[in-house]
Amino acid sequence: MLELKGIGASAGIAIAKAYRLEEPNLDIQKKEVADKEAEVNRFNDAINQSKAELEKIKEHALKELGEDKAEIFAAHLLVLSDPELLNPVKDKVQNEAVNAEFAMKETADMFVSMFEAMDNEYMKERAADIRDVTKRVIAHLLGVEIPNPSLISEEVIIVAEDLTPSDTAQLNRDFVKGFTTDIGGRTSHSAIMARSMEIPAVVGTKTATGQIENGVMVIVDGLDGDVIINPSDETIAQYQAKLEKFKAQKAEWAKLVDEPTVTKDNQHVELAANIGTPDDVKGVLENGGEAVGLYRTEFLYMGRDQLPTEDEQFDAYKTVLERMEGKPVVVRTLDIGGDKELPYLNLPKEMNPFLGFRAIRLCLEEQDIFRTQLRALLRASTYGNLKIMFPMIATVDEFKQAKAILNEEKDKLIEEGTNVSDTIEIGMMVEIPSTAVLADQFAKEVDFFSIGTNDLIQYTMAADRMNERVSYLYQPYNPAILRLITLVIEAAHKEGKWAGMCGEMAGDEIAIPILLGLGLDEFSMSATSILPARTQIKGLSKEEAASFKEEILSFSTTEEVVAFVKEKFNM
Repeated sequence: MLELKGIGASAGIAIAKAYRLEEPNLDIQKKEVADKEAEVNRFNDAINQSKAELEKIKEHALKELGEDKAEIFAAHLLVLSDPELLNPVKDKVQNEAVNAEFAMKETADMFVSMFEAMDNEYMKERAADIRDVTKRVIAHLLGVEIPNPSLISEEVIIVAEDLTPSDTAQLNRDFVKGFTTDIGGRTSHSAIMARSMEIPAVVGTKTATGQIENGVMVIVDGLDGDVIINPSDETIAQYQAKLEKFKAQKAEWAKLVDEPTVTKDNQHVELAANIGTPDDVKGVLENGGEAVGLYRTEFLYMGRDQLPTEDEQFDAYKTVLERMEGKPVVVRTLDIGGDKELPYLNLPKEMNPFLGFRAIRLCLEEQDIFRTQLRALLRASTYGNLKIMFPMIATVDEFKQAKAILNEEKDKLIEEGTNVSDTIEIGMMVEIPSTAVLADQFAKEVDFFSIGTNDLIQYTMAADRMNERVSYLYQPYNPAILRLITLVIEAAHKEGKWAGMCGEMAGDEIAIPILLGLGLDEFSMSATSILPARTQIKGLSKEEAASFKEEILSFSTTEEVVAFVKEKFNM
């Protein structure tokens, strides 16, 4: 039995066999073959295996992910039936007496280079299809398995170096009981998605992929950040008991699902949820969410080979608004960049992507993409209580420009005879320290603020939140962070506006009484954090929390803040 320590990224306990999700080694050596016919037959077998596999993936994608995802695999199947690709491979085997995997790679590389050089988006997409299909065929020729989470049909725990947001979004929670990764933190996007999907997760173990073999029994304890490899029967029994205790605690929290979030002195605050897909709304409602405080629309753009259409986006936004039945839904416009890339946009690599061409900066330059999204949002606005916010605003001019584009699209839609709600609030994320400092000026322009602490903390502390070596600087309770948050809340209230928070700090047990005392109006968090937060807030007095505000802001270290909060609130 071996124990790894990581970061508990998503609460819960999972006990299952390990499933290693890793890129296979597809190193190819050129070899001479004696029996050309046998080699061609081997190639045909690999093609047939790949087709059968892709048919299963396509069916799963259609059922679980929708028609747009299924179309990707339909295109792959077409490539596998294209004689323009397959015949040259067979000819190469016959004429040059080389092994099929070498012939496949040589032929595919030629087509990929040819298509990528064309000034035509459709043909460039075909290059991506050929590359993906080729990898699958070559893997079969080499006898190497390509792990695919969508094909998992038994209960497992995913083990990976990291999971991309699109990887996480495609996990089937009926079979994927938990996951653990070498890298990442509580605010990495895979961790945030795991909480949305209620999958127990431990990240940042550093050595999980090096220590855990495929198929071994693993326990993932997302409550305490532990991963147990090859546990004894006694240890499994202990964790099963711990899991039952956690389920009982959740049952107690569930009694508050339909209750408003009211403090001990009868002050209401709004508890909202962060979501990534329309399917996440189910978790919001089941956990008693009073609103969606952050809809991360970038997941509509990921895990596919082209931009979503206006109608595809409209359907997604409409679905969320309808399912929330009039409760507020705050939608963040496209926030791509940093650790979230879209391969089909072909954006240049940057030295510092978190500080580079991303979020609103990309949208203001790539206005076709931005306007398409805004039109979809505006068309959906009549189906619920929509609020729109722009991410990573650095200057007042950026906000004004983004709002002007939105208003232009609104006017066009009305001229076309399309109904658009006239009660949409337009706000912005506060993620950049300079924006927080200038909050009094921004407050004159916006309808609301939503503080994105995940980025605000890393920018204020100059510490990459994905880098374990500087993870000690991810300090949500640092007085510098608390002072910036105070500036934002006070600026909003002075102008009669509301201030929310959609960073992970909003659901943090230590942070909640501090934020309550600072006057935060809306707390948006992972859906699974809502009921524990409601339980905590019901036991707090807002007036008492506010009385500690000046003292908390006077401290110089995180440690002082934490010690003070624990003492005053009996934690």
